[in-house]
Amino acid sequence: MPVNRAPTRQLERELLDSGHRLVAGMDEVGRGALAGPVSVGVCLVDASTGRLPRGLRDSKLLTAPAREALCEPVRRWSVGSAVGHAGPDEIDALGIIAALRLAGTRALVTLAGQGLVPDVVVLDGIHDWLTPPDDLFGGLDPELPVLVPPVRTQVKGDLRCAVIAGASVLAKCERDGIMVGLAEEHPAYGWEANKGYSAPGHLAALRELGPTELHRRSWRLPTAQEPAREAAVTEAAVREATPVPVPAGAALPRPGA
Repeated sequence: MPVNRAPTRQLERELLDSGHRLVAGMDEVGRGALAGPVSVGVCLVDASTGRLPRGLRDSKLLTAPAREALCEPVRRWSVGSAVGHAGPDEIDALGIIAALRLAGTRALVTLAGQGLVPDVVVLDGIHDWLTPPDDLFGGLDPELPVLVPPVRTQVKGDLRCAVIAGASVLAKCERDGIMVGLAEEHPAYGWEANKGYSAPGHLAALRELGPTELHRRSWRLPTAQEPAREAAVTEAAVREATPVPVPAGAALPRPGA
């Protein structure tokens, strides 16, 4: 699917037509960052949900102003929405996958508090990180009394599926706002621009000043003693941290153009 096309409601409608009353889309932001929380957005749609908001795309394909302008239309469009977070201390204690699960479950708890419980959750990608492991140590937090609905994964769901794209926009905007606020407390790391990812200025500050309490200390962070060592960040995370700004609804250039 070309990335300049809007996501569709095809998968949502198929799930609704198959008997599901509430269909949720969920997407995560911040998995590959070196500092700050990992955040998970969720949007709900039902059979009455109308056309998707104009200009809706995967959050990584939008400029920051375009994302911000879409937040309120996405909230109005969806039956319900929420964003959950897991902090760097929880990432260090649990690992990134369990922290994603915790953040996603917190988002579901927020919806449950509004009387909204999805019948199925569609995740972007191929890995179900939301469903708790089926073992004695698979529990999350006793303060999160919510059952995770059945999960369906969708490759490139943030590009293809409107409800996931909506969730990605909400999660990205909320996490970015958190990082801008935290940058005021730790201005040397440039979080207002890099949002906690491995930008050169962030890495240089880590080597000079060391990590803060908001860094993921269990990760391989660069140090003054080992300046050449790479931070533990994936190629996908770098793309998320430094997206090519594309105005809402604009076509992207073809490769090689």
